[in-house]
Amino acid sequence: MNKRSVIGTPLSPSATKVMLLGSGELGKEVIIALQRMGVETIAVDRYADAPGQQVAHRAHVINMADGQALRALIEQERPDIIVPEIEAIATDMLLEIEQLGMATVIPTARAAKLTMNREGIRCLAAETLGMPTSPYAFGNSLNELRAAIDGKIGYPCIVKPVMSSSGKGQSRIDHAGEVEAAWNYAASGSRVDQGRVIVEGVIQFDYEITQLTVRALDVDGTVKTHFCEPIGHVQVHGDYVESWQPQAMSPMALQRARDIAKKITDDLGGLGIFGVELFIQGDDVWFSEVSPRPHDTGMVTMCSQKQSEFDLHARAILGLPVDISLQAPGASAVIYGQLEAPGIAFSGIAEALSVPQSDLRLFGKPESFIRRRMGVALANGVDTNEARGRAKLAASRVKPIQA
Repeated sequence: MNKRSVIGTPLSPSATKVMLLGSGELGKEVIIALQRMGVETIAVDRYADAPGQQVAHRAHVINMADGQALRALIEQERPDIIVPEIEAIATDMLLEIEQLGMATVIPTARAAKLTMNREGIRCLAAETLGMPTSPYAFGNSLNELRAAIDGKIGYPCIVKPVMSSSGKGQSRIDHAGEVEAAWNYAASGSRVDQGRVIVEGVIQFDYEITQLTVRALDVDGTVKTHFCEPIGHVQVHGDYVESWQPQAMSPMALQRARDIAKKITDDLGGLGIFGVELFIQGDDVWFSEVSPRPHDTGMVTMCSQKQSEFDLHARAILGLPVDISLQAPGASAVIYGQLEAPGIAFSGIAEALSVPQSDLRLFGKPESFIRRRMGVALANGVDTNEARGRAKLAASRVKPIQA
């Protein structure tokens, strides 16, 4: 019998315990999916009352980049499975935890370490696995960044911190006069290391996709790779603002995208869902990034798939069968805070939900910022164009207000 397919009772000696490291809106949905399967959940984040902490059995606030604090909490809680949900984690400690057999790290501690910064995963994809990527270079200083652009990358180019999420610290440079501002912005947006950036050449692509890829156990106990229908998305300053599923692709481009996704996820190993980001032009495909966890653009799957990306992740890490089938064309559109204040409220909810085949997720974040993602509108339609129009209309009707 597969040990992972045995699930105990929460808050009892038989409990199957899963710890989320990072408990934002994506972690919240994973926790809900796990609890539906009878799992005891522990939500960890760097601030109190994070979305996932509001629904978990227990919550803790620590600096997850502090290896000793992380280990002390793991020894205290003794989870069976650890699920990283953000990049800023002491991954060397996760390697140690895994090597000591203290818990299973999803998908693996090595995958968490490689993907926590853009340097590790880009070098693996381009140099070890030989995947097509944009031209790139790294820099530890403003002068190194200038030299990389002038000597190798050219203009236009994209500058990003090697560690950040949701587009933080990312900017496009079109001429030399913008380099210093991009360097300073990258330093301000970095999660941990404020002295290293990646600069990438701009690829002329038709569209970009997220290929959600699930590694789950088959009935015979072997790992099988499953591919969700491709997700199209729009990003502004590196942060997703809307997504839809399925994204129309040529058969050749789709096959190449899935070949790349399988190659990178096979190398990273383990079980769970991966969000593989790719650029597409005609039949050509370039690898961009991979996250070994549910992806923000994949929130559309809450209305488009039989099992959302969160359900898929929960089932895969528990060693259970998955179903990646599409139910209906769907779309998502982000709802921003638009205010700088704690404990804001939202009006227009009824008006938003009056949009045909629409739904909302308000994340419950305790503090709002103007460009902070506070919720998402979801919608279905006869095709993705109709779904996108409905999702954006529903999102536009939700109005953040001072409480």
